[in-house]
Amino acid sequence: NLYEKIGQRLMIGFPGLEMDEACINLIKKYKIGNIILFRRNVEDCAQLKKLCADIQTLVKAETGLPAFIGIDQEGGCVTRLSDDAVNVAGAMALAATGDPENARRAAVLTSNELHAVGVNFNFAPSVDVNNNPDNPIIGVRGFSDTPEMVSKYSAANIKGYLESDMLVTAKHFPGHGDTAQDSHVSLPIVDKSIDELRKMELAPFKTMAEVGCPAIMTTHVVFPQVEPQKLPSTMSRVMITDILKGELGFKGLVVSDCMEMDAVKEYFGTANGVVAALGAGVDITLVSHTAALQEESFLAVEKALEEGKLSMEEMDASIEKIVEFKKRYCVEAEGTWGQPEAQAESLEIRARTITVASGEIPALGENPIFMGCPLFQSGLVSNPEAVAYTFPGYMASKLGGEFHLTSGDPTAEEIAAAVEKAAGHSSLFVCTYNGHIHKAQLDLIKALGELNIPMAVVALRNPYDLKAVPAHAAAVAAWDYTPMTLEVLAPVLSGERKATGVMPIKL
Repeated sequence: NLYEKIGQRLMIGFPGLEMDEACINLIKKYKIGNIILFRRNVEDCAQLKKLCADIQTLVKAETGLPAFIGIDQEGGCVTRLSDDAVNVAGAMALAATGDPENARRAAVLTSNELHAVGVNFNFAPSVDVNNNPDNPIIGVRGFSDTPEMVSKYSAANIKGYLESDMLVTAKHFPGHGDTAQDSHVSLPIVDKSIDELRKMELAPFKTMAEVGCPAIMTTHVVFPQVEPQKLPSTMSRVMITDILKGELGFKGLVVSDCMEMDAVKEYFGTANGVVAALGAGVDITLVSHTAALQEESFLAVEKALEEGKLSMEEMDASIEKIVEFKKRYCVEAEGTWGQPEAQAESLEIRARTITVASGEIPALGENPIFMGCPLFQSGLVSNPEAVAYTFPGYMASKLGGEFHLTSGDPTAEEIAAAVEKAAGHSSLFVCTYNGHIHKAQLDLIKALGELNIPMAVVALRNPYDLKAVPAHAAAVAAWDYTPMTLEVLAPVLSGERKATGVMPIKL
């Protein structure tokens, strides 16, 4: 049945904590076989487990096959599971531990949580080589800025997932690391030759093919020297069929990044993009948000098949592969989430990620002050943030002293007020959150540095902020702005624990 075939090749999302009417209707009418979940779909692990069970019941009844239930549980700043689950450190943080075994263990911990709630397809790890410091979207989501380090840590990470029987996806092929734009909001172009790509971006994906990574996700970046039609990689047969499957010998599932991202939606249209992606050799296309676009995409594929614009032979080969992977990876939920020993192991790995890039952390003294911004949403992959904890507030409550909050883009008045407030304190600890993009944060650091108080700057996301640290201050990379990181950071700032991390990138 044609509907059942097309339905296997789409993955859709919906807005709330349970499937809405639109989603249920699409599954019933069009036999959609796969669902993607976001933070918006998760209240806690018990609710998520019930949601996954409900999805499976409906999808099995309508399609005769279990559903792939996908999620972006990368760890670090891209986590979708709730706080009662074990959320591990992110990729660059794991590389900062200096031991690939930690990347393997993080994958095992994550797999256990996903198995416990019934999620069977993790869209991680990000194996992009973050070789452009201005990259607004990858940054700490990548392991390093060299293909060698990325290959080494991602291979260890994949090993942990494979031994835990978790279907995982290396992303974003052929590499979103060397862009200064975010494909969620624009169409990035990387003007590199195929030889340059082989040396840098493609190297980790070659490793992924060699170690048996089961799935790879494509990116909507244009590489005009390789794809003469200037199509995003997701829609490029040269990229997907010739290079990924042909040259790199990848045999697993190829999944698209979301086709509602502006790089596709605004420039080509989501439904056209889906048809082109299937024609390029993508197995499963993601339409993550809008029911109308999900339906439109389905009908566009049906039409393309009827008109012979998509090959039925390729369709059948792709379905065969999907069914094979479902038999292997779609298992019943099992195990328990949030186990104390798993939480403890995850925290210990996280403690090993804290890295002093330069200088020495000053003694707190009799009246330290903690400053900086609260967490805010930085790019469309992060979760929308409205959180009760802040770095300054948390550290003052744990370590004593005062705190002062600034905004994510402090004004000249705010900076002057912060300098006035910091004067006369025994030590000064300031956090940044992607200050390399929100440059007023770096102005704040510079102004505070002129007070010449013993000082440390803590980067709570991309470590590139640390290039701006004053000469007399310590530069500390902590990798993400989460309660778990603040918990392991406090003993490092108080001198109780030594930071043992090593910088996995060049500053």
